[in-house]
Amino acid sequence: MQRLFLLLGGWLMAAMALAQSPVPVSQKRSLNAADYDRWQNVSSEKHAPNGQWLAYQIDPQEGDGQLLVSAVGTASPRYRLARGYDARFSADSRFLVAKLKAPLADTRKAKLKKKKADELPKDSLAVVELASGKITRFANVKSYVLGKDGGSWVALLQERKPDAPAPRPTAAAKDATNPVTISPASTTATAKKAAPKKPKADDMVLFNMADGAQQRVRYVSSVVMSDNGQRVAFARESIIDSLKSGDVLLPGVFTFRTDTRQLTVIDTSGLHKVYKGLAVDKAGDQLAWMASADSAGAEQKVFRLYYKNLGNKPVVGQAKKGSKIKSGQTKLPFIQTTSGAGTIVADTTTAALPKGWSVNEYAPVRFANDGQRLYFATSPVPPRIKKDTLTPDDEKVKVDVWTWNDSRIQPMQQKRLKDEKERGFTTVCDLTTGAVVPLASRDVPTVAIDYKTNQRYWLGVSDVPYQVSSSWDPGHLDLYLIDSQTGQKTRIAHDLIASEAKLSPGGKYAYWFDERDTLWRAWSVADGKRIDLTRGLPDKFFDEEHDTPSLPGSYGAAGWTTNDRYIWVYDRYDLWQIDPTGREKPRNLTNSWGRTNKVRLRRVALERTDGPTDERAIKPTDDLYLTGFWEGDKHTGILRKRPGMTSATQINPGGELQILLNSGHRYSNMTKAKNGSTITYHRGNFREPNNLFQTDTTFSTQQQLTQINPQQDSLRWGSVELVKWTGTNGIELEGLLYKPEGFDRNDRPPGTKYPMLTYFYERSAETLPDYKAPTPSRSTINIPYCVSNGYVVFVPDIVYTTGNPGQNAYDCIVPGVLSLLNRGYIDRDRLGIQGQSWGGYQTAYIITRTNLFRAAMAGAPVANMTSAYGGIRWGTGLVRQFQYEKTQSRIGGTLWEKPMNYLENSPLFYANRVETPLLMMHNDADGSVPWYQGIEMYSALRRLQKPVWMLVYNGEDHNLTQRHNAKDLSIRMYQFFDHYLKNAPAPSWMTEGRSAVEKDRGELKY
Repeated sequence: MQRLFLLLGGWLMAAMALAQSPVPVSQKRSLNAADYDRWQNVSSEKHAPNGQWLAYQIDPQEGDGQLLVSAVGTASPRYRLARGYDARFSADSRFLVAKLKAPLADTRKAKLKKKKADELPKDSLAVVELASGKITRFANVKSYVLGKDGGSWVALLQERKPDAPAPRPTAAAKDATNPVTISPASTTATAKKAAPKKPKADDMVLFNMADGAQQRVRYVSSVVMSDNGQRVAFARESIIDSLKSGDVLLPGVFTFRTDTRQLTVIDTSGLHKVYKGLAVDKAGDQLAWMASADSAGAEQKVFRLYYKNLGNKPVVGQAKKGSKIKSGQTKLPFIQTTSGAGTIVADTTTAALPKGWSVNEYAPVRFANDGQRLYFATSPVPPRIKKDTLTPDDEKVKVDVWTWNDSRIQPMQQKRLKDEKERGFTTVCDLTTGAVVPLASRDVPTVAIDYKTNQRYWLGVSDVPYQVSSSWDPGHLDLYLIDSQTGQKTRIAHDLIASEAKLSPGGKYAYWFDERDTLWRAWSVADGKRIDLTRGLPDKFFDEEHDTPSLPGSYGAAGWTTNDRYIWVYDRYDLWQIDPTGREKPRNLTNSWGRTNKVRLRRVALERTDGPTDERAIKPTDDLYLTGFWEGDKHTGILRKRPGMTSATQINPGGELQILLNSGHRYSNMTKAKNGSTITYHRGNFREPNNLFQTDTTFSTQQQLTQINPQQDSLRWGSVELVKWTGTNGIELEGLLYKPEGFDRNDRPPGTKYPMLTYFYERSAETLPDYKAPTPSRSTINIPYCVSNGYVVFVPDIVYTTGNPGQNAYDCIVPGVLSLLNRGYIDRDRLGIQGQSWGGYQTAYIITRTNLFRAAMAGAPVANMTSAYGGIRWGTGLVRQFQYEKTQSRIGGTLWEKPMNYLENSPLFYANRVETPLLMMHNDADGSVPWYQGIEMYSALRRLQKPVWMLVYNGEDHNLTQRHNAKDLSIRMYQFFDHYLKNAPAPSWMTEGRSAVEKDRGELKY
C-alpha cells in the first residue's frame, strides 16, 4: 500500500525535461474543452517548523490531486500522497498528517448508483513518519486535531457507517501495546433503559505518532486539543441508549492526558443531555464547555457554561491577594453553583447578564493565550412557543410586513435570519477575579477580540444608528473603547466613514483611516485623546485613482512595531513610520524610492498571524522584505531593506533597498518556516504557470520545485503586450493585447488579419504579469482558450467620471479598438465584445452607441437603471440604491435628483438602435443583478426582431458555480462568437432554440 503514497519524483523530472524541449508551432494544436480538467495548480504550502521539510498540493481542476513532501534542498519530492490535502506538520517536525480525499471516480460511481450522502466514499487520514517513510492510515475520517506547539498525539473523528455494529466496550482497556487505562465510569453508567436510538456521533481515535499506540472512544461529537498537545478534551452530545452491547452510554465531557495516558470523566452528571463548545487553554490546564438539559432534538435549548481547573492554576474565582473589585464592576460571586463536574460560569441566573439571557450555543468558547480570561457569547433565551398544531399549513398566514422605519428591509432580514437567530454578544470571564462582564450589546454588537493578549480595552464597532440610511449611504459607523473589567463603553468616534478600524497589538491605541479627511488617526487609550497621524505629510494616503462617487479608501497599514512604538502606513508607493506620541517626526522608511521610481512597495509579513508563526507586532530590527510593482512596465519583484544600512553600501545607489528579484512575472505567496530560513514563493506570467520556488532569507539562489502543466508546451498559447492610446475624453489609457502564438513570427503571411474579442471590466492593465489558466467559463471569455484558437483579445482600462458610466466606457473602449485597427492586423469585420455584470452592462450600452462590433455577449447586464435602482441584491437582501449613488454604477445621485442620467445610461431605452447580435446569460437565482434586468433587454430586442439569445441556468447565481454548467456556457459562447467572427455554422440551439420538452428530456442541442 505504501507504494501508492511513496512515489519518488521521477515523474517530475520527466515533466521538466519535456518542458525544456520546445515543440515547433506547426506541430502544436489549439486548446479545446477536454483540456480544462487536467490543468494543474500549486497551492497550500506548509513548512515544517524546523524548516527542513515542505509540503504542497498539486491539484487538477477536476480529478485526483496529490500532496508532495520534499526535504529542503532537494529537487525531487520525497513522498507523494495521492489525493492529499489539509496537511500539517507536527511541532517537532518529525511527522506529517494529511487528509486524503476519496477517489473522484469512486464518488461519481456511487452518485450514479443514487447513493445517499452518508453512503458516499469517505476521506481517510495518513500519518507519515518523515525519517523512515512509515505511513499509518485511518479510513472514514471527518476531521483531526494535533498540538500546534508540541506533542506527538493526533485525535481524529472517524465516521461510523449507519449500520456498522458498535464494538462492545470493556470496563478497562489495557495491554502492552496500548497502555491506555479507562475507568469503567468513563464508558458506562447506570440508567433506565429507553427506546433504542440511532447513534449520531462518531468514533474518536487517539493515536500516538511516536510509538503507534491507539485508543478508540465511541460516539464522540467534538474534540479539541491543547496547543502543547498534552490534553485532549472530547464530548458526547446525544444520549445513546440500549445498544446491542447492553451497555448504556451517557453524554458527557472527558479528557485524556497524553503524558500519563489517563482518560478522565469530567461531567456525566445525568443533568445534561447535550454538550458542546469545548475549549481548552494552550497549556491544557483549564477546560470549558457548554451543557444543556434539553434534548438534542429540542427546538430551543438553554445552555450553561462550565469551567474546570485541570492543572496547577490558582483556584478559579479566588482573587489575587490585595485585589479589589473595580468601580462599576459587576458585584457577583463567581461560584453560583458547583457540581462535581465543574464551576458554572454563566447561565440564566447570572446577575451580570440582562434578564432572560444565557450562554449562546453557536459562538465559540475561547481562552486567552495566557489563560487568564475566558471569552464566550450570550444572547436572549428564545421564548418557548408552542407549535400551532390545530391549523393546517395551507391555512397559516404567511406575510412579510414592510415598514418605512425598519432598520433593515425585509429581504435583508430574511438573508440574515439564521445569523440573527444565532447572534451572540461577546462576554468575558476574568478567571483571576471571577467577574463576568458583557462586552458587546445590542447597541454595540461587534467587538474585536485578540485572544493572544490580555489587554484591558477592546474596540467596539456599531453601525446600528445608520442601518436605515445604509441602503443608499453605506459605511457609517461609531467606534467605542470597551473596558473588559467593567464593560463600560466610551465612544471615541462618531459617524465615521472609516476603513481598517483596529486596536494596536499592545492595546495602547485604536486607529483608523478617516475617509472624509483622508487622514490616518489614532486614539490614545492612556490620554483619552485623538491623534492626527498623517496631517501635514507631503504625500497622499488615499487611493489616488479612486473614481466612484464614494469617498476614497486608504492604501492600508503594514502594522505596529513592538510595544506600539510606531505605526507603519503606506502611501501609493512608499512606507512611512509614524510616532503616535509626536516626539519623533514621521519618517519615510523607503526614502521615497518607490515614488521616485514609480514602484509600489508593500511589506511582506513572513511571520504572519494566520501562518506558521504568531507575529503580531513588527520588529524593526529584522530585515524588511517588500514586494514591488513597477507601474511603468508592470513588472513585479521582491526587495529587502536591512536595518542600519546606508546608501553608500547599497546595490542601488542613493537608496536603502536591495532588489532581490525583478522581472516580468508575478511574485506572490511568500511564506517562511517558523524556526528556519527557508522561504517559498510562487512565480508565473502569462506564458509560465505559477510554479513553486524555494530560497532562503538571503535570496542568493532560487530553486524551482514544480513544473506544472507540461502539456502547455504542446499547445498553441500566445503572448501579451501592454498597449496605450488616447481616449475620446483626452485621457491617456492603457490596456492589454493578447496575441496568438506565431503572431510576431516573420513567416506570418503578409496581410494576415485576426478576429478580435474585446473584454473588459474596469482596470486590468496591472494584470499584465498574471498567469491565466484555461478553465470553463463561469461568465467571461477564457483568454488562453480564445488566443489559442486564433483570436486576438483586447482588454482596455476604463477611467470614469461621475454621472455617465456608459459614456465613459464608450470613450475609453472604442478609441482603443480603433487604435488597434490602425495597426493593420485586426479584421474590422470580425470584432466581438464581451463582459459580465458591470462589464455586461457596459457591453449592452456600447452596442446601443456603435455598430463597430459584429457580435456581443453580455452576462447579467443591467438594462434599465430606473428599475434596477430600487431593486434588491437578493444575495445580501440589500436594496441597490447605494450602488448608483455611491459606488460602482457611478450616477452620484438619486433617481429623482438625476433622472436623465439614469435614462441616458440605460441600454433598454435605446434598444431600437442595436444592430449587433447579442447573447446574454442571466440566471434565475442571480443574487447581484435582478434576473428581470436580462428579461427586460431580451423582451425589447425580441419585439424589435433583433437577433438575441438569453441563457438562463436554473438555480445558478450571478456567476456559474457548477462546473458542468460552466462547461456548457463555454461551448455555447464560443459557438456564438465562432459563428459570427469565423463564419462557423450556427449551432442548432441558435437556429432552433431548446424547447421545454427538449430540456425535460435532457437534450443539450449543440
